[in-house]
Amino acid sequence: MIECILFDLDGTLLPMDQDVFTEAYFKQLAAKLAPHGYDARELIDGIWAGTAAMVRNDGRRTNEEAFWERFSELLGERVLRDKPLFDEYYRVEFQQVAPVCGFTPQAKETVEALKRSGYRLALATNPIFPATATESRIRWAGLNPGDFALYTTYENTGYCKPNPEYYRDLQKKLGCPAERCLMVGNDVEEDMVAESVGMQVFLLDGCVINREGRDISRFAQGGFEELRRYLEMERREGEAYV
Repeated sequence: MIECILFDLDGTLLPMDQDVFTEAYFKQLAAKLAPHGYDARELIDGIWAGTAAMVRNDGRRTNEEAFWERFSELLGERVLRDKPLFDEYYRVEFQQVAPVCGFTPQAKETVEALKRSGYRLALATNPIFPATATESRIRWAGLNPGDFALYTTYENTGYCKPNPEYYRDLQKKLGCPAERCLMVGNDVEEDMVAESVGMQVFLLDGCVINREGRDISRFAQGGFEELRRYLEMERREGEAYV
C-alpha cells in the first residue's frame, strides 16, 4: 500500500507555463542586480550554467555548492560577496513573479484530504532554488511548507531530476520503501522517471510537459479528482489483499 506521496510543485500543485515563469523570474532578477553592475545577458547565462552544474551534480556536495562554484567561475568572486543581494531578491522582488503563475484550489483540497487520510507527503520539486524561493512558491499554491514532511531545495539536496538518484535519496530521507511511494508530477521526463527506482507514478494533467513525445498511455493519469480516486482504489485493493 502507498504510504508516502511525493508531489512535484511547478506545473503540478502550482499551475504555470514554465517559459512565462522563467522570463518573469529573470526579468525581475536582472532589474534587481542592474544597479550593482550586473549585465543582464551575462547574469542569465551564468545562472543557466550554474543550473547545469546542479543538474550534473552527483551527491558529493549540495546543489547550492555546485551552483555557486560554477556561477562564481563565470562572473567572478564578486557574486559571492553579493550573495546577500540574491537572498534579498528571493525574499522581496521574487514575490512579484507570483501573478504569472496559475492557481487551483484543488491542490490545497487534495493535500489536506490526503493528510487527513494518513499519508506522509513530501514536495519533490527540482532542487534548483533556495529554500526561500521554494517556500514562496508553496505559499503561492495556497499551501504551507509545514504541509510536507520534507521539501527539496538546493541547500538540502545533491541531485536533480531527472537523475534517478534524486528519487533514491528522497526515498531514503523519508524512510519509506520505494514501492510504497507514489510520485505525482506533470513532467514525463523528470517526474515519471521515479518509476525506474521502484516508485509508483501518477501523471497529473493540465500542464503536462513531454519534451520527447513519449507514449504516456501506460501511466496512471488525470486531474486531482482522478488522483484521489486512484489512491482510494489502491487503498481498498491493499486492504483486501491484507
